[in-house]
Amino acid sequence: MGVVTKIRAPKARAAKPVKPAPKLPLGRILPGDCVEAMRTLPTASVDLIFADPPYNLQLGGDLNRPDGSHVDAVTDHWDQFDSFAAYDKFTREWLTEARRVLKPDGALWVIGSYHNIFRVGAMIQDLGFWILNDVVWRKTNPMPNFRGTRFTNAHETLIWASMGEKARYHFNYRAMNTLNDELQMRSDWVIPICGGQERLKQNGHKAHPTQKPEALLYRVLLATTETGDVVLDPFFGTGTTGAVAKRLGREWIGCEREAAYREVAMERIESALPLDESALKTMQSAKQAPRVAFGSLVEAGLLKPGAELFDRQRRWTATVRADGSIVSGKEAGSIHGVGKALQGAPSCNGWTFWHIEHDGTVKPVDALRQLYLLAIED
Repeated sequence: MGVVTKIRAPKARAAKPVKPAPKLPLGRILPGDCVEAMRTLPTASVDLIFADPPYNLQLGGDLNRPDGSHVDAVTDHWDQFDSFAAYDKFTREWLTEARRVLKPDGALWVIGSYHNIFRVGAMIQDLGFWILNDVVWRKTNPMPNFRGTRFTNAHETLIWASMGEKARYHFNYRAMNTLNDELQMRSDWVIPICGGQERLKQNGHKAHPTQKPEALLYRVLLATTETGDVVLDPFFGTGTTGAVAKRLGREWIGCEREAAYREVAMERIESALPLDESALKTMQSAKQAPRVAFGSLVEAGLLKPGAELFDRQRRWTATVRADGSIVSGKEAGSIHGVGKALQGAPSCNGWTFWHIEHDGTVKPVDALRQLYLLAIED
C-alpha cells in the first residue's frame, strides 16, 4: 500500500477588525495650528476649501491717518513671518494637507492681496492643482492710501482651482447667470467691504481686521458647491464661511488657533438662520435639468392656449395652441421648429428664443420651465 500523506488544512486567520472611518467634525472649529488640525481629517473627505491665509503684509510700523488717528489694520503676530522662505514653507505645508483632504472632484479657493497671492498661486500650481479662474474682488469702498505714495489698493484676488487639469469640479453656471440678471457672471466681482452691522466688534474695535463680507462667500459657495457639501476653512477667523455655509445648507469645518476668534465665530454661527429647504433650490443647467416638453407648461397652466410669444426684438410673434405647438403665420410646429423656420437658421433653441410677458416682466419661456421644475420637485 502506498503511504498516505495527511495534509493539514491551514488554520483560518482571524480577520483583522476593520477600523471605522473617522467621523468628520462637522460644525466644529478645530483649535490650534491649521496644518496639524487638517492632519486629523480623513483623506478625500472635503468637497471645497475656502482659504484666507495670512497675507504677510510686511508693514513697516504703524499705519496712521492724516489726522494722526491709528488705522486698525493687520498688525497681529499671526500675520508676521521672518522671511519669504518661512512664508513659503508654511504655504506649502497647509496646501499639501488641503490637497490630501479634498475629494477628487473637490476644489480650492484662496483669497489674498498682492503681498502673498502670487507666491500662493505658484505653489498651487507646483502641487498639481489646476487654476480655473482668478477672480478680482473689486471693493466699492476700499481703505484710502493715507500716505499718498501708491495707488489705493482697491481689490483682492481669489484663485479657484480644481484638483488637476482633467479633474471634474462643480460649477453652478445657471445659478450664477440667474444671480446676475441672466447675464454670464464675470470674473470681476464688485462687492463692498465688510461694514455696518455685519462688521463684528469687541470693545468698540474690529473683532478681526480682515473680516470678509458674507456676500463674497455667498457667491463662492453658491457657485461651486451643492446642498450638503462639506466646506473646510483652514483660517476660520470670525466664521464668515461657517455662517454662510449654514445659511445655504452646506456642512462646514473650521480651523482657528486664536481662541478669541473661535469664541466670536461660534456665537455668530449659532445665531445664523438656515434658509428654508425650498429656498435653497437653484436654477439648473440644461444638462442637469430633467427633460420637459413645452406642452407640459400648457398642461400645468403656466401657459394658456392662445398666449402670445415673441422673440426678444419682437420681430415675430407666435400663438400657443392647446397641444403645445405654436403657430406664426404659415409656420406651425414646436417652439424650436417654428423659431428655426422664421429665422432661416439651421437650428433654434426655442426655450431662449421665445419670450412672454409674465408677472409684469418680459422673460424667456425657459423661466417658466424652471418654475415648472421647481414645482414638480416639491
